Amino acid sequence: MNESSVNMESLVALAKKRGFVYPGSAIYGGLANAWDFGPLGTELKNNLRDWWWARYVHGRTDMVGLDAAILMNSKVWEASGHVANFNDAMVDCKTCKARHRADHLIEDQVPGVKVEGLAPTELSKIIVEQKVKCPSCGSLDFTPARTFNLLFQTSIGKTEGEKNTVYLRGEIAQAMFVNFSHVLETTRRRLPFGIASVGKAFRNEITPGNFIFRTLEFDLMEFEYFIRESEWSETFDRWLTDMEKWLQEMGFDGEHLRVREHTKDELSFYSKRTADIEYHTPFGWKELFGLAYRTDFDLTSHSKASGEEMCYTDPETGEKFIPHVIEPTFGLSRLTLMAMLNAYHEEETETAKGEKETRVVMRFHPRLAPYKIAVLPLSKKEALMGKAHELQSQLTKRWYTDYDETQSIGKRYRRQDEVGTPYCVTVDFDTQADQAVTVRDRDTMKQERIAITDLEAYFAQKFTW
Repeated sequence: MNESSVNMESLVALAKKRGFVYPGSAIYGGLANAWDFGPLGTELKNNLRDWWWARYVHGRTDMVGLDAAILMNSKVWEASGHVANFNDAMVDCKTCKARHRADHLIEDQVPGVKVEGLAPTELSKIIVEQKVKCPSCGSLDFTPARTFNLLFQTSIGKTEGEKNTVYLRGEIAQAMFVNFSHVLETTRRRLPFGIASVGKAFRNEITPGNFIFRTLEFDLMEFEYFIRESEWSETFDRWLTDMEKWLQEMGFDGEHLRVREHTKDELSFYSKRTADIEYHTPFGWKELFGLAYRTDFDLTSHSKASGEEMCYTDPETGEKFIPHVIEPTFGLSRLTLMAMLNAYHEEETETAKGEKETRVVMRFHPRLAPYKIAVLPLSKKEALMGKAHELQSQLTKRWYTDYDETQSIGKRYRRQDEVGTPYCVTVDFDTQADQAVTVRDRDTMKQERIAITDLEAYFAQKFTW
């Protein structure tokens, strides 16, 4: 496998410079592990979300959607096991007071050491024996590892005495389990079928940075696919293959992808089998998608805790049982980062004067590109700018477009390359005479003359989703 050639510093700088991702609360000094998606990052993230929804919900006959509240009754998280089991081991540096996840410290500084499933005391022992350093100040002096719950806790109520504890959701799955019976009753779906959702989740964990890979709040896309127990293995493998296929459709480099099965020690408390599709980033192999067989744990737990029946009745045989669940999870914020890493390329090109220069180009799949088309007048002549604005108004009815009239045409092409715009339309001095424009391809940099009357048909053939 070829090592990733992307430099994280270069990507982060480009993301800020071109409006993909900004540091959160920057004018007040920022907030650790909080980021804001800028205009182009928002478009990229929404394009990923919309493709996912079109593929997995609208493109299937066995899937329905759900948009649930972030705040839920705290009994949901008690029944699901998150209050008792959703924990990480943390250590504090005695010198600079920085707090770190014990397992992340060890993984970053002691390659090959297995940390999954180890108790806090065992993690502390490794930190001392291997002389693990604080990434913030270099100190070797840490507190013993302690367990912290990852759920963000808050309260509701008008006065102090009336407040009730609630949690910001640590995953978006529980609403799909809690609403299982409602969805079943209102949609009359038969097994197998899925409930899909997209939304924010929150985890009160100490993160290692790495840009937007792991943050305090993040976007998830996932669905719970309800099946008979006997079908779980076949269904699991089928969804794993399908998730890999979507990555191929998006243009992900296969050499930078792998499937990793979780060991028994790694499995979450609700899972019987879990596999991650990992992407090779500049900071190592990291989870991109996850797939878990949650058995009937969640529906059974909520049925017992609430007293409500969570059964499925076979309409033909009358058989009554609690379905099992396969859960494909797609981290939307994380996928946005991986899509940028996968798209980022630096190429050596030659200018018209024969000089060498480096071209930065984001080779997004056209469906993911924030702007689909950029309209560029060759100069600031009133006639050219007027025609360019007219063309943009026409094209933007179908595709998201950009307009740029500043600096030389070459520099404007480079700006569009850096944000991944597939095509540039240049209105030049011949346009008024021949009623045609020059269309430039981002990846090949080839240019062709297209009649204005043929432009919509031309792009309709390029954007075929």
